[in-house]
Amino acid sequence: MNIEEFRDYCLSKKYVTECFPFDEKTLVFKVANKMFALSGLEHQPSTINLKCDPEKSIQLREEYCDIIEGFHMSKKHWNTISIEGGLHNDFIIELIDHSYDLVVKGMTKKIQKELGFI
Repeated sequence: MNIEEFRDYCLSKKYVTECFPFDEKTLVFKVANKMFALSGLEHQPSTINLKCDPEKSIQLREEYCDIIEGFHMSKKHWNTISIEGGLHNDFIIELIDHSYDLVVKGMTKKIQKELGFI
């Protein structure tokens, strides 16, 4: 997966916006104003940061060399993933979906209902 494919997939999800809140090099994706993915555009090969369940984070880091602790993020809740390495696109999409779903589940039931998630 390249960075354009990553961007297109993130933007295809419901209520997602993109922005540069930190600097002109860090692209952030939010669902209903809550961050679920970001990428430092200056990194080569391309990497992304995704939210992840803490137990699953540890398991993924042990199993895949292209997944490490979240760079400049909470190591407990975020992973940095090399998207131009050996990981299959379908697997990267699963990880993006997992991050998105975690953020949605963390919203209040009222907001989830207003946005049509429940």
